[in-house]
Amino acid sequence: MSRVALLLVLAAVLAGCGSSDAKQFTIGAARTYALTQVSPQRFAAGRPQELSFTIRQPSGAALTSFRRGPGPHTGVHVIIVRSDLGLIIHQHPPIGPGGRISETVTLPTPGRYRLVVDAYPAQSGPLRNFQLFRWLIVRGGKPISQPLPPFRPTVTVDGYRLTMRSLPKLQAIRPAFLNLGITRPDGRPAALTPWFGALAHAIFFRSGSLDYFHTHVCAPGMTGCTSVLGPTRVTGRITRPGHLRVGVLLPVGGTWRLFLQCKADGRILTAPFTLSVA
Repeated sequence: MSRVALLLVLAAVLAGCGSSDAKQFTIGAARTYALTQVSPQRFAAGRPQELSFTIRQPSGAALTSFRRGPGPHTGVHVIIVRSDLGLIIHQHPPIGPGGRISETVTLPTPGRYRLVVDAYPAQSGPLRNFQLFRWLIVRGGKPISQPLPPFRPTVTVDGYRLTMRSLPKLQAIRPAFLNLGITRPDGRPAALTPWFGALAHAIFFRSGSLDYFHTHVCAPGMTGCTSVLGPTRVTGRITRPGHLRVGVLLPVGGTWRLFLQCKADGRILTAPFTLSVA
């Protein structure tokens, strides 16, 4: 509720305080989507555990119907990031009976992790997707917190080199594109295959606040790959084998960590880049 609307409601309530026949106003909590029955409450470092939860609709009923299809904008994305942005987990868990969602995860180090549930409900209307958040606590020793490294144009993962060419000046709410090349250990362009509906996932988190955004690169002809922020849209694409044009569309400025994920030759690669956004 805006400040103006709240003042109008309070004025109406106060205006009726001196009258015996004044109408009574009851202001309750807004009903919205929420995570419920999140389990477990605590995690042990390095131990596989089943993370489970349900999404409650504004009506109070569990959300059971999610968008389906070949693209990445379907189902539920579960993303877990350590608070220092030093580690990320990305899964697309199945939807169980009654809308219960479960996935086995291993949080390797002690500390605080941010759980992001990015859901795509099978509903008509303007609501495409929404995010729900929860802190997860991992026990087992001293929490790990490391400063973000500076931007490096090349990240090597399992011998694969992911290189960002000509980093543009990034600004909040303005779409931009990052051009990346991915090569195998022998120097040849890497062949990418779809993983969770996309050839590449670009997952962004803002340092400190952990604001989140997510874009995709899809195969030619694939639908449901455009990311939206207000009236602005951005769509990534593959320009030639081993070369990606990754869309950037971030809500606020600051220091952001990009986790670029793709599947090359059967391997899941996660390459982190530190970006400055004006």
